[in-house]
Amino acid sequence: MGPGGQPDMGALLKQAQQMQQALAAAQEELANAEVTGSAGGELVTVTLTGSGDVVSLTIAPAAVDPDDVETLQDLVVAAFRDAQRAANELAATTMGPVTGGLGGGLGLPGF
Repeated sequence: MGPGGQPDMGALLKQAQQMQQALAAAQEELANAEVTGSAGGELVTVTLTGSGDVVSLTIAPAAVDPDDVETLQDLVVAAFRDAQRAANELAATTMGPVTGGLGGGLGLPGF
């Protein structure tokens, strides 16, 4: 507390700057990390960055059947969802210590 029972604005500002730096570092770590999701026994794999950008999509030749495109479409969607789940888990693990106790990335979009 500052004089007169007022909050010490200098200390609060310093604390906010430290948290901002920690968030930026965690976001950079996520952007540089990669996770992979797969479907159909790895017939289709999707790799995303920890921040959710698509890095690659791999489809095994055995998954390609011109008479059954729908199954391949379903495998791509399932692999993408699996990769998103892994990216969300990584984000929770990476951001959790920074946002500690604020829950769910501050409840703000983009965090």
